[in-house]
Amino acid sequence: MKYAIVIPDGAADEPQESLGGKTPLEAANTPAMDAIAETGMVGDANHVPDDLPAGSAVANMSLLGYDPAVAFTGRAPIEAAAQGIVLGESDWAIRCNLVTIQDQVMCDFTAGHISTSESSSLLQTLSEQRLEDEIRWISGVSYRNLLVCRGESRAWPFDSDTRTTPPHDLTDLKVINHYPRGAGSDLLNKWMRESVSLFHNHPINKQRIANGNKPATNVWLWGQGRRPHLQLFADKFQRQGVMITAVDLLRGLAELIGWRNVHVPGATGYTDTDYSAKGRAAIDTLQSTDLVCVHIEAPDEASHEGDLAKKIEAIEAIDQKIVAPLYDFLRVTKDFRILICPDHPTPVRTKTHSHGRVPFTMAGSGIPSDEIIAYNEISAESSNVHLSSGHTLMERFIC
Repeated sequence: MKYAIVIPDGAADEPQESLGGKTPLEAANTPAMDAIAETGMVGDANHVPDDLPAGSAVANMSLLGYDPAVAFTGRAPIEAAAQGIVLGESDWAIRCNLVTIQDQVMCDFTAGHISTSESSSLLQTLSEQRLEDEIRWISGVSYRNLLVCRGESRAWPFDSDTRTTPPHDLTDLKVINHYPRGAGSDLLNKWMRESVSLFHNHPINKQRIANGNKPATNVWLWGQGRRPHLQLFADKFQRQGVMITAVDLLRGLAELIGWRNVHVPGATGYTDTDYSAKGRAAIDTLQSTDLVCVHIEAPDEASHEGDLAKKIEAIEAIDQKIVAPLYDFLRVTKDFRILICPDHPTPVRTKTHSHGRVPFTMAGSGIPSDEIIAYNEISAESSNVHLSSGHTLMERFIC
């Protein structure tokens, strides 16, 4: 049996007045996803418990079959795993965005999609200042970076009551009431303030401004947590998996559950990603493994920008260049299952992640067909399959 999972991150949305009351998934031309719905089944699932943040870390953990109410410890530790960073029991990892804040407004949570080399240079400046001996600024991809607080020689004051806000939840909003608060927040706010002065006249920012680009005004710290403990996927589901993604969060989840990560040249984690390359990589990977998971960040990024047209374009590209060739390949093998499911809704209207159900469709060997012939949020509402605990979806898919 071959298994394929496609995660169009943030594709779920709400009806749009400009689309005549249709959602982006309804309005998009998705013949491959609709074919899977017609031959298989459609339903919806809630991947984010109400008491946990409506983010990709919680949602994707659930989608991959792990109960986030039990296993989730924070986003940053998952991304640390993607970089091969081993956290000790007393260590903390904290997500570190480079952002553009002007007049206390989050103008851009990506600092204009700053390049990795520019980001690395700014973080190097922080490292050279030795703000604390036990902290390490870790460069990631573009604006996505990490801060690791080692606990061998000191006890950090952070705990479950430490509250931080994802910067992508604050797009175009005042940030004054959203700085870290609770246990250890004085340290987080101190480091954020110090980055402002260090970045203000930095050569990287001077050059970015001269080129008409947004400067990285400071770091924004959030998503803190300690090392999670997840059962290996092969032990839990008796299948070995491979992850195809351009995002450290999904790479980290893969590492933690024992999956191999496949790097795809041209995969960017943005709307300019090479969709076709991801589709080809998925097919190539299935030649030698049980299960492949293809994660595409593009719909989520378009939603964060409030760009409805770009979101529909991303959904259609996923259908045409990933789902269609993958489904064609699987049907030739005959003994297969395929699952399409976003992690969480990301409404274009709010430009941020939200709690709520997302539609899924699956087809293949042993999966009964219902009477639903299209894949979208509205058709999923008419299904009799509504999973309040989204992590049980994987049990239905692999059985």
